Amino acid sequence: MSTTSYLSDRINSLSESATLKMTKLGRELAAQGINVISLSVGEPDFNTPDHVKEAAKTALDENYTRYTPVPGYPELRKAIVDKLKNENGLDYDISQIVVSTGAKQSLSNVILTLINPGDEVIIPTPYWVSYSEMVVLAEGKSVFIDTDIESNFKITPAQLEAAITPKTKIFMFSSPCNPTGSVYSKSELEALAKVFEKHPNIFIISDEIYEHINFIDKHESIAQFSSIKDRVIIVNGFSKAFAMTGWRLGYIAASKEIAAANDKMQGQTTSGTCSIAQRAGIAAYEGGLESVNKMKEAFARRRQLVYDLLNEIPGVKTNLPEGAFYFFPEISSFFGKKDQDGNTIKNSGDLALYLLNQGHVATVDGNSFGNDNYIRLSYAASDENLKEALRRIKEALAKLA
Repeated sequence: MSTTSYLSDRINSLSESATLKMTKLGRELAAQGINVISLSVGEPDFNTPDHVKEAAKTALDENYTRYTPVPGYPELRKAIVDKLKNENGLDYDISQIVVSTGAKQSLSNVILTLINPGDEVIIPTPYWVSYSEMVVLAEGKSVFIDTDIESNFKITPAQLEAAITPKTKIFMFSSPCNPTGSVYSKSELEALAKVFEKHPNIFIISDEIYEHINFIDKHESIAQFSSIKDRVIIVNGFSKAFAMTGWRLGYIAASKEIAAANDKMQGQTTSGTCSIAQRAGIAAYEGGLESVNKMKEAFARRRQLVYDLLNEIPGVKTNLPEGAFYFFPEISSFFGKKDQDGNTIKNSGDLALYLLNQGHVATVDGNSFGNDNYIRLSYAASDENLKEALRRIKEALAKLA
C-alpha cells in the first residue's frame, strides 16, 4: 500500500514548507562535515533579551506551569492592548486579543474560522510560503496578484479591485513583507482601504510580524482606518522583534466576534499556549524597545552590505528592501545555463539547489513564494558569514555556462 493511498486528501494536497525543506537539506550537508552557510531561515541570529529570559526563569520559580486560559493570560493580553495603543494608536479591548502558539497558528486559526470551501483569498505575490497552503487546508481558493521588482513588490488599488469577485472572502498580506522586505506607506494602505470600503464582505488579514524591522519610517497598520477596522485582523508576535522564534508566541487583534471564533477554534486544537512563554512575552512588551532597536541597527548595516555585494554579481537584479531581513533578487538570467555536470538550470528551484550543492549556501527558491524568477536570501546572519556567502554565490554563478 502506498503512503498516499491511506493518508487524507487534505495532507496529500499540502506542500512541504520550502524554507524548512532548504534548512533541512543544509543541515544534512553540514552533518557530512561540509561548511554550509544558511541564508534560508527567517530567524534573527540574536539571543532573546536578558530581561525576557529572566522573566521566564521567575515564572518557573513562581510555578506558572499549569494550563493557561485559551486566549492567553489577561496580563499578556493587556500588555498587547497597551502596545497597540502606545505604538500604533489603535484601540482594542483584551476580549479582542487571542494569543497563540506563534503567529503561524494565529494565521491558521483566522483562515480556518473564516473560509468555507470555495471561498477566495486574495494574496499578493510574492507571499510567505504558508499562506497559500493554509488556504488549501481550509478548502479555499487562492487568487494571486502578481508584482515584480519594478513595483517594489507592491500592488495597486486597481490590481486589487480587478481581483475581487463575489467569492472573495479574505485579502491577506504582510508589511513589512516576507519575502521581499517591501513596506506599504500610510498613503498606499489608505488607497487599498478605499477599495475595501466598497466591498464590505471582505476581511483583511494584516501580517505585521516584521513591524519593528522597518528602515524607512514608523510602522503603519491598515487597521488605522476606522471605515474597515472591524474587518481587519492584525497578526503579530514576538519572534522577530525580540528574537523569540523558539518561544512560539503570537497573537491576533480583531473584532470581538472574530476573536471569539479563534478562541473557540484554539480551544479544540492546542488550547492556551505555553505559560512560561507568555510570562516572558509580558516582560518583552513592558521592557521597552532598546534591544529591538539595537538589533534593527545591525540589520540596517547588513542590509546595505548585502545590497552592495549583490550588485557586484553579474546577472543578478535587486532592489533595496525597506523592512524585514530578506532580499528577493531576480535571477532568471541564469535559467537555461548549465552547471559543471551538464545539468540545465530550468527554474529557481534548480538554482537554489545548485547554490547549496556547489556554493554551500542555503537559499530558498522564489517559486515557493509565488514567483519563480527570484530567490530569497535572509541576511539574519553575521557580517562575516554574509560576506563569505555572497562570495560563494558570486563564484558559483560565474561557473554556469
